[in-house]
Amino acid sequence: MKAETNYWFFEETNFVNIFCPQKIVELDNQIDHREYQKGDHVYSIGEPSEYVYIIKQGRVKIGMYSEDGKEIVKTILTPGEVFGEMALTGEESHRDFAMVLDNETVVCPMTLDDMRTRMADNQELSLNIFKLVGKRMQKLERRIELLVSKDARTRVIEFLRDMALEKGRKVGFETMIPNHLKHQDIASLTGTSRQTVTTILNELKEKNIINFDRRKILIRDLELLK
Repeated sequence: MKAETNYWFFEETNFVNIFCPQKIVELDNQIDHREYQKGDHVYSIGEPSEYVYIIKQGRVKIGMYSEDGKEIVKTILTPGEVFGEMALTGEESHRDFAMVLDNETVVCPMTLDDMRTRMADNQELSLNIFKLVGKRMQKLERRIELLVSKDARTRVIEFLRDMALEKGRKVGFETMIPNHLKHQDIASLTGTSRQTVTTILNELKEKNIINFDRRKILIRDLELLK
């Protein structure tokens, strides 16, 4: 039972299929669990890239700033997800920031030497880390494409579709997405306003295409979101 409590937060990144329970217990004992409060920075732009981080509890926003100082949200990560992975590709200093969105957020930092050693010993882990890097770059490119070429309603709907395909679980003919995002979070990720997101979600709910509460979003039929 103890092994489960040590590796549950790896499940979303498939690390549970890569590490055996014994190695996960060992990992959990070796790395620190750092607790942060809402608004704290795990790291800021320009700081040395020295760790890869795993979220055990809470949410972390990854972002940057435009030339005119406007905040650009790249992604919002939830328990089980990894960030700071660009350090493994040779990034010497952070080109983005990592800000905590919830009180009592727990983040586990792993040194680059430790991660590289584990990657050298585990080819599957190494492959999955670099798949993660590639996947995030593809998602960022898709977001840029949507921001440039699509209206607000389409961006929000495409965001829901992408979330359903990436993190959704089939419940009969419906798709359930665990909901860790507030309307403002979705607005930041789609380049819209909170009011616009709320209006679009309520419209889809009234048409019985989706249903949602604070814990989940239920897609009645993905085809209807097209």
